[in-house]
Amino acid sequence: MPSIGAVRSEGSGEIRSGSGSTPQKRRSISGGPISPPSPVKWKSPRRSINGSPKTPSKEIEKDSDAKATRLHKSPMKNLSDSFLDKSKWNPGDSKQMSAAKEALHVSTVPSTVVCREDEQNRIMDFCKACIEHEKAGSLYACGCPGTGKSLSMEKVRRALVDWAGQAGFQPPDLLSINCTSLTNTSEIFSKILEKHQPRKKTKSSTSPLQHLRNIYSKKQQSSGMKMMLIIADELDYLITRDRTVLHDLFMLTTLPFSSCILIGVSNAIDLADRFLPKLQSLNCKPMVVTFRAYSKDQILKILQQRLMALPFPVFQPQALELCARKVGAASGDMRKALSVCRSVLEIVEAELRESINSLSLSSEKGAFDQQTLPALDSLTNQEINIVRVDHMATALSKTFRSPIVDTIQSLPQHQQIILCSAVKLFRGGKKDTTVGELNKSYVDICKSVLVPPIGILELSSMCRVLSDQGLLKLGQAREDKLKRVTLKVDEADIAFALQGIRFFRSCLQ
Repeated sequence: MPSIGAVRSEGSGEIRSGSGSTPQKRRSISGGPISPPSPVKWKSPRRSINGSPKTPSKEIEKDSDAKATRLHKSPMKNLSDSFLDKSKWNPGDSKQMSAAKEALHVSTVPSTVVCREDEQNRIMDFCKACIEHEKAGSLYACGCPGTGKSLSMEKVRRALVDWAGQAGFQPPDLLSINCTSLTNTSEIFSKILEKHQPRKKTKSSTSPLQHLRNIYSKKQQSSGMKMMLIIADELDYLITRDRTVLHDLFMLTTLPFSSCILIGVSNAIDLADRFLPKLQSLNCKPMVVTFRAYSKDQILKILQQRLMALPFPVFQPQALELCARKVGAASGDMRKALSVCRSVLEIVEAELRESINSLSLSSEKGAFDQQTLPALDSLTNQEINIVRVDHMATALSKTFRSPIVDTIQSLPQHQQIILCSAVKLFRGGKKDTTVGELNKSYVDICKSVLVPPIGILELSSMCRVLSDQGLLKLGQAREDKLKRVTLKVDEADIAFALQGIRFFRSCLQ
């Protein structure tokens, strides 16, 4: 076999050694003998990674030989190690922790707004039609808090200006009003009038509303006036006893020469049912776009999209899934999911501080020797370089405290193991089982975690206790092991309650 530094000459049957030795003849087709091999021996490539062959180093000076030597040093291991080191998240680094918190902050506007494409397209089409036909119109966007209404409006506002410039239309004037900032409800008309006529003063005897009505009712006054996109956020703050302000605002879009494109945004889903009949009778019924609560999959997608901007992984995939599942089942509020993710980072910070303080205190007391301290330090770094499921479960339990979760977490250990066994049994689609089958699953879990199991009679007695607490349903039978057992609580609640306990983390996987 040729040596590591050997190269083959093209078009010949010779092998030239990298050390400059005499060319060696290849064996002829007829089976003739070949020249004796060079006495120079080479080290195995694996043994030569940090060293060099036995050939004198001064003779290896040619570029081809140097390249061949470098190729056999196989730097892939070092590259991969360096990549992994760079990709790891260090929660002890204040800059990396701040970057993670900022990516999950509600005020951080992501580069793309996902999971609201349909709603944005409907609003965008409505605004385009108003500009193309130079016709006023009104739209009402409603949905529960944290469903992406305000974020979608901001994206539509920017996209509309870009579209108008590209399509050759005059970009509309933009007016965004948060109704909670108004000193009184009728102040919204003053802001609209000020946007139309920023320097012109109106007569004190004429109210801003009346002045707007005059502008939109006469062609001469409204001629040459640009279209105006008005986004009134938190619209429900304009509701008065007689709802006059709300009705007057939407009535502005029905005047013959109105140039208003009014978009009202509110958290009150039933607001449309309350004021739409009256607006319909006034011939100014708005188009309604409803923002539904985010689903589990949508919440997970949005969280992943925000975290993609970071050059390091922060959360275990299972931790994000747990957050998305819990928030999606509770409210579908994306702001709540972001708040939970930020609070779990604070939990990791506190845990890291506690670990560092305990290690420092122990080292000061001389409790560890020189070999133990680096091992503990390495263990700490391995455990707290990513947000785990138990971290997320702790943060969720603080946000969503429920009586069921509290009850499960306060149970004795063996009763918790019984519930854990039931969850594992019912994951295959089974709706019920027997006490005997439950006991087998219970014994398997006890053996896996090195906990001495209790007997089947005592297990049956514990099942009755869990049944009295409303966690299990226990049927009737002559023998205890034949009694049917059914879960009366959601499996996700049990998993959520027990995943925060390190003892059950492997059992529920």
